[in-house]
Amino acid sequence: MIPDIELDTLTTVTAQSVRQISTNDPKSASNDVLPSSPSLDHSRPRSLAARQHQPEEGTLSASLPQTKEQIERSRAQFMVTCSCMFAIGFNDASAGPLLPRMQSVYHVSFLIVSLLFIFACVGFIFGASLNVFVSDHVAFGKLLVLSCVLQMIAFTLAIPAPPFPVFVLGYFINGIGSALQLAQVTGYLAVMGHNVNGKVALSQASYGAGALVAPIVATQFSVTQHWSFHYLVSLGMVTTNAFLTSAIFRLQSKEDCRAQIGLEPLESDTSERSPFRQILSLKSVHTLAAFIFLYVGTEVTIGGWTVTYIIQQRDAGPSSGYIASGFWGGILLGRIILIPFNNRIGDRLVMLIYILLAVGLEIVVWLVPSLIGNAVAVALVGLFFGPMFPVALSASRKVIPRWIYTGVIGWITGFGQAGSAALPFLTGALADAVGISSLQPLLVGMMSTMIALWLLVPRPVRPD
Repeated sequence: MIPDIELDTLTTVTAQSVRQISTNDPKSASNDVLPSSPSLDHSRPRSLAARQHQPEEGTLSASLPQTKEQIERSRAQFMVTCSCMFAIGFNDASAGPLLPRMQSVYHVSFLIVSLLFIFACVGFIFGASLNVFVSDHVAFGKLLVLSCVLQMIAFTLAIPAPPFPVFVLGYFINGIGSALQLAQVTGYLAVMGHNVNGKVALSQASYGAGALVAPIVATQFSVTQHWSFHYLVSLGMVTTNAFLTSAIFRLQSKEDCRAQIGLEPLESDTSERSPFRQILSLKSVHTLAAFIFLYVGTEVTIGGWTVTYIIQQRDAGPSSGYIASGFWGGILLGRIILIPFNNRIGDRLVMLIYILLAVGLEIVVWLVPSLIGNAVAVALVGLFFGPMFPVALSASRKVIPRWIYTGVIGWITGFGQAGSAALPFLTGALADAVGISSLQPLLVGMMSTMIALWLLVPRPVRPD
């Protein structure tokens, strides 16, 4: 019976013994023939199963078990990232219930009020481009604080309900800050080590939670004299996040923050090309960016314009703003309860299932003139829309080189945020030209295009 010594350990030690004997070194030959006890050889895993669970070179797992202090710091870091996502979701979902009030206060058409979205779009694209160029030169913690400061400036401009051009400028500045923050937060979550899929899904659920609360708060402010004081709530959130990110991440680099929670260094880039050129050279990046552009744009269009559609097409009152909360509540719920289903079915197939279900439900909203039925269908659309972004990020981690992943995520999410501005602007332009009834066929068309784009996303080249 062979002792319980792993085969590769026995082979290595035997080879060492042969080399030592061949050099006629009696001391070496006598002392290093075999280890005295296999249990004392910690240089290799004790079994094949243990080797399979060891992190490969360059993976995102921890090299050693985390200490209690490292676990607590990891949880604190994760909670701060979720707080940032909550504030971004709150801001994205605030506009919908406030749009009718903005139109009445500033006496502007659908087209003009949609300039809010188009300038936010420009800000998002600028923020995404800025993220790619500065990520390798400015510490992760500093970029997070900078993004919070930009958001604080934007909301401070909006609070007194300034002239419309200044109000639009606030949306542009907030677009820069949100894109920068979303890129950094999502990129860091993807390299936080254990259970990355779960962390990304829960962070996106935090976004959904913020988006759920926002219409409830915004609907209350929309019927008051000082409707713009809604942005005081947003200002309080981003100010809190500025202090939290400064305290937890301490203006440090991503590597320093990872080291504090016991993670190995990330893979380094051996290419001499700039990260921006590497990102632009990957076809998968552009396909994913186009898909996320349509996804986020469709999501925010539903949350932003459905209230106006229901008011005008279903003869409902201002309380229809709560239907937007149903949509964002569905997104929050979908990002939590559908995680096991996502893992079981797989990224590629489950995405197609969700999009097809959402298309069917949107057709119900389009063709069935029932206020209650429309509200339920919109909430279910949110349920199936919820997991799409985490699933897309999961797929991207399997096809994108890890050393440029943060830059890629910044680029992709920046385009997504641009979609959250561009497509609602397109909706407003169409509503101004042919009426708000154009919303539903436009949404169905955008979702159908999402199916075609998803089929073009490359298949994974490595396991998650």
